[in-house]
Amino acid sequence: MRARDVLGPSGRLARTLPGYEPRDAQLAMAELVERALAGDRKVVVEAGTGTGKTLAYLVPAILSGRKIIVSTATRALQEQIVFKDLPLLAEHAGLSADVALLKGLSNYLCQRRFAELKKSDEGQRPAVRSLLDHVERWRGETETGDLAELVTLSERDPVRSELASSSETRLGRTCSYFEECFVTRARRDADRARIVVVNHALFFADLALRGPRVEAAALPAYDAVIFDEAHHLEDAASQVFGVRVSSSRLDALVRDAGRAFSLGGLGSIQDPRSEAARLTATVSRASAAFFSGLSAGLGVDARAELDPRGWADAEMATYHALDASLEAVERAGDDAGEAAEAVGARAARVRADLADIVDGRRHAVAWIEATSRAITASLTPVDVAEELREKLFEPVPVTVLTSATLSTSTGFDFLRERLGLDESTGPVDEACLPSPFDFEEAARLYVPRDLPDVSRPEFVDAAAARIAELVRASGGGAFVLCTSLRAMRALHAALARRGVPRLLVQGEAPKSSLVGRFRASGDAVLVATMSFWEGVDVPGRALRLVIIDKLPFPVPTDPQIVARGRALEEAGKSPFPALHLPIAAITLKQGFGRLLRATTDRGVVAVLDHRLISRGYGKSLLTALPPAPLTHDLEETVAFLSRC
Repeated sequence: MRARDVLGPSGRLARTLPGYEPRDAQLAMAELVERALAGDRKVVVEAGTGTGKTLAYLVPAILSGRKIIVSTATRALQEQIVFKDLPLLAEHAGLSADVALLKGLSNYLCQRRFAELKKSDEGQRPAVRSLLDHVERWRGETETGDLAELVTLSERDPVRSELASSSETRLGRTCSYFEECFVTRARRDADRARIVVVNHALFFADLALRGPRVEAAALPAYDAVIFDEAHHLEDAASQVFGVRVSSSRLDALVRDAGRAFSLGGLGSIQDPRSEAARLTATVSRASAAFFSGLSAGLGVDARAELDPRGWADAEMATYHALDASLEAVERAGDDAGEAAEAVGARAARVRADLADIVDGRRHAVAWIEATSRAITASLTPVDVAEELREKLFEPVPVTVLTSATLSTSTGFDFLRERLGLDESTGPVDEACLPSPFDFEEAARLYVPRDLPDVSRPEFVDAAAARIAELVRASGGGAFVLCTSLRAMRALHAALARRGVPRLLVQGEAPKSSLVGRFRASGDAVLVATMSFWEGVDVPGRALRLVIIDKLPFPVPTDPQIVARGRALEEAGKSPFPALHLPIAAITLKQGFGRLLRATTDRGVVAVLDHRLISRGYGKSLLTALPPAPLTHDLEETVAFLSRC
């Protein structure tokens, strides 16, 4: 059987699935993937919104008979594939294969940590004990141990992080709970399955440790990998191939150390004279001094490059004090039981990561980030192309990269260069497949000429006034997508002053809750930042207006962008056309993609940044967008919105 026999005009789905519409682009993509799986080729394919790309790669994947990893950027897409798309193929096309869903470790209950928390002083507190009793009942019923099943336990509940597995807390075969471990079960399911659905972070964590052809730390050996949402690959690989040490990571280590040392006979954490209290208090003080020194002068939600070579004696002293306190925890874990041994191993890993950041690496940038929740020191590779070429594209016979947004005005050149995907790794097929939507009829791109430059202080008020006009014309149903938290807050405040009704803002509730409220309202206005530029699906009339405040160029002072730009300059290239512009093109296309999610959708995308039409580079950005008619006329735009 071929993919055409399932997806084609006279295929199984056309005969059995009510409302099924064969799509030329979907079939073209499926045949590209089919060819790659049959002939050990690489494929890069951009499939516009509405193409049906998941079925386009799942059908040939099942038919191939090969062991395949499907990797996505989000849990939502993982679950869509496993619980919606694969069952649909089984029911309506008779196609099935053993499949396993493998999430990141933090999604699974850790049996050992659960038992330790129950025995601890904290676990005896009435509120915590009641919650743990509920978890214990669920633990006896669940087959997966996936904490998402515990709907009564919020993702933000601190107890959740105390119960979750992680790469730092997992002991492997030496753990007394290894055989009943939910992670062990999930990995054994993955060993048996022919299609394993994972996320990018887990895939690259496995790749960094082992590779595809040996006994992997997380994944079984595989013949092919299909990356959906592949525009995230460089960032996902950069995070995994680098190191991160945060104040919250140290706080978690201190909490677990206190519990483990108490269980191991080193005294109660409540007794300041005990060894357990002394060790943990020393780490806490050293961590606070170290991170406060690094972030001095850095505002919230800000990043800055670190150069430990220029540290003063006082700054270096705080690092050595933290290292010494962690070394003491590492030594104390040797003879105080299983839990303390695990904590000691974690302390050793934190020490190694800190040393990596302080000592530095060639072709890597050290940087600090401050948020309201934590301060994080990181070391990130400037370029992952060589590592991906050696560890992924050369040894893995088949790789498929797909997304709705991979290309720029120069095709896939930017993506392939950043990822190291060239002909030296084998034949590469490319395709840019258009969306089936009728953009000429269903959409307009509005770019006003009369607003102030986005760098001017009067831009926010002028933009808010224009947004209010557009929202009145549409009757709501609008996303206002901002390029920064600062812009989001300013525009939200300005719109609130103007009395825009049913106004929502990112942060006032969890993302899923906000999207649910937006959908249910039908005429709400949601002001948000980058986390809503993609992965948010609101088909139908509930979303008929997408407003983008500024062109989404990367922050020029971001340490990773600065370092990548330096590397390009050293190679004789200009960072703006080689880095900043392609990133903006892909991100802008993601934002545009929120508008039309179904063939019956209609609406307007408004970009309030006149650089899109006044600067020379605007043409390349426009070329990368879907072919919606461009207008600068407000009255024309209002008239179109009134018909949506």
